[in-house]
Amino acid sequence: MTPRQSNRRLVPAYLATGGRATPSRNTLDRLSLLSSSRMPVTSEVRPQEHRVLELLQPGALSLAEVAAHLGLPVSVAKVLVADLVDAGRLHARVPIPEAERFDRQILERVLDGLRSLKS
Repeated sequence: MTPRQSNRRLVPAYLATGGRATPSRNTLDRLSLLSSSRMPVTSEVRPQEHRVLELLQPGALSLAEVAAHLGLPVSVAKVLVADLVDAGRLHARVPIPEAERFDRQILERVLDGLRSLKS
Protein backbone atom coordinates (compact mmCIF):
# COMPACT_ATOMS: atom_id res chain seq x y z
CA MET A 1 0.00 0.00 0.00
CA THR A 2 1.43 3.37 -1.03
CA PRO A 3 1.20 6.42 1.22
CA ARG A 4 -1.48 8.93 0.32
CA GLN A 5 -0.18 12.01 -1.49
CA SER A 6 -1.51 15.26 -0.13
CA ASN A 7 -1.67 18.64 -1.85
CA ARG A 8 -1.39 20.30 1.52
CA ARG A 9 1.66 22.48 2.05
CA LEU A 10 4.25 21.38 4.56
CA VAL A 11 4.93 25.03 5.40
CA PRO A 12 2.02 27.46 5.95
CA ALA A 13 1.63 30.05 3.18
CA TYR A 14 1.95 33.02 5.53
CA LEU A 15 5.57 32.09 6.20
CA ALA A 16 6.36 33.18 2.63
CA THR A 17 5.77 36.72 3.87
CA GLY A 18 7.80 36.36 7.03
CA GLY A 19 4.60 35.98 9.04
CA ARG A 20 3.14 39.33 7.96
CA ALA A 21 -0.54 39.31 7.08
CA THR A 22 -1.03 42.81 5.69
CA PRO A 23 0.69 44.45 2.71
CA SER A 24 2.62 47.69 3.09
CA ARG A 25 0.24 49.38 0.63
CA ASN A 26 -3.51 49.18 0.29
CA THR A 27 -3.62 50.12 -3.40
CA LEU A 28 -3.29 46.60 -4.77
CA ASP A 29 -6.33 44.76 -6.04
CA ARG A 30 -6.55 41.16 -7.22
CA LEU A 31 -6.96 42.58 -10.76
CA SER A 32 -3.96 44.93 -10.49
CA LEU A 33 -1.70 44.49 -13.50
CA LEU A 34 1.91 43.75 -12.55
CA SER A 35 4.99 44.20 -14.69
CA SER A 36 8.69 43.86 -13.99
CA SER A 37 10.89 46.95 -13.78
CA ARG A 38 13.76 44.81 -15.17
CA MET A 39 16.05 45.64 -12.23
CA PRO A 40 18.78 43.05 -11.75
CA VAL A 41 18.01 40.47 -9.08
CA THR A 42 20.34 40.72 -6.10
CA SER A 43 20.90 38.54 -3.05
CA GLU A 44 18.50 40.68 -0.99
CA VAL A 45 15.54 39.33 -2.98
CA ARG A 46 13.92 36.43 -1.10
CA PRO A 47 13.22 33.18 -3.00
CA GLN A 48 9.45 33.79 -3.05
CA GLU A 49 9.96 37.27 -4.47
CA HIS A 50 12.41 35.87 -7.02
CA ARG A 51 9.69 33.48 -8.21
CA VAL A 52 7.31 36.43 -8.69
CA LEU A 53 9.93 38.29 -10.74
CA GLU A 54 10.58 35.20 -12.89
CA LEU A 55 6.85 34.86 -13.62
CA LEU A 56 6.71 38.44 -14.88
CA GLN A 57 9.75 38.24 -17.18
CA PRO A 58 7.71 37.29 -20.30
CA GLY A 59 5.10 40.00 -19.65
CA ALA A 60 2.47 41.46 -17.37
CA LEU A 61 0.10 39.39 -15.23
CA SER A 62 -2.63 40.25 -12.75
CA LEU A 63 -2.08 39.76 -9.04
CA ALA A 64 -4.62 36.91 -9.07
CA GLU A 65 -2.72 35.16 -11.89
CA VAL A 66 0.58 35.49 -10.01
CA ALA A 67 -1.04 33.99 -6.90
CA ALA A 68 -2.45 31.10 -8.94
CA HIS A 69 0.91 30.35 -10.58
CA LEU A 70 2.62 30.36 -7.19
CA GLY A 71 -0.10 28.29 -5.54
CA LEU A 72 -0.52 30.95 -2.84
CA PRO A 73 -3.60 32.74 -1.55
CA VAL A 74 -4.11 36.18 -3.12
CA SER A 75 -3.62 37.83 0.27
CA VAL A 76 -0.14 36.30 0.60
CA ALA A 77 0.81 37.21 -2.96
CA LYS A 78 -0.38 40.75 -2.26
CA VAL A 79 2.14 41.10 0.59
CA LEU A 80 4.98 39.79 -1.60
CA VAL A 81 4.04 42.06 -4.50
CA ALA A 82 3.70 45.12 -2.25
CA ASP A 83 7.25 44.55 -1.01
CA LEU A 84 8.53 44.32 -4.59
CA VAL A 85 6.67 47.47 -5.61
CA ASP A 86 8.09 49.31 -2.59
CA ALA A 87 11.60 48.18 -3.61
CA GLY A 88 11.03 49.44 -7.18
CA ARG A 89 11.32 45.96 -8.69
CA LEU A 90 7.69 45.83 -9.90
CA HIS A 91 5.21 48.26 -11.40
CA ALA A 92 1.57 47.84 -10.43
CA ARG A 93 -1.31 49.45 -12.29
CA VAL A 94 -4.69 49.45 -10.63
CA PRO A 95 -7.60 48.12 -12.69
CA ILE A 96 -9.67 50.67 -14.55
CA PRO A 97 -12.88 51.35 -12.60
CA GLU A 98 -16.10 50.33 -14.34
CA ALA A 99 -17.29 53.94 -14.49
CA GLU A 100 -14.21 55.01 -16.46
CA ARG A 101 -14.35 52.29 -19.09
CA PHE A 102 -15.48 53.28 -22.54
CA ASP A 103 -18.60 51.88 -24.14
CA ARG A 104 -17.50 50.18 -27.36
CA GLN A 105 -20.79 50.93 -29.16
CA ILE A 106 -20.48 54.65 -28.48
CA LEU A 107 -16.89 54.69 -29.72
CA GLU A 108 -17.91 52.82 -32.89
CA ARG A 109 -20.69 55.36 -33.54
CA VAL A 110 -18.27 58.26 -33.07
CA LEU A 111 -15.80 56.57 -35.46
CA ASP A 112 -18.57 56.01 -38.02
CA GLY A 113 -19.59 59.67 -37.69
CA LEU A 114 -16.01 60.83 -38.22
CA ARG A 115 -15.66 58.60 -41.27
CA SER A 116 -18.87 60.01 -42.74
CA LEU A 117 -17.53 63.56 -42.29
CA LYS A 118 -14.38 62.63 -44.18
CA SER A 119 -16.34 61.31 -47.20
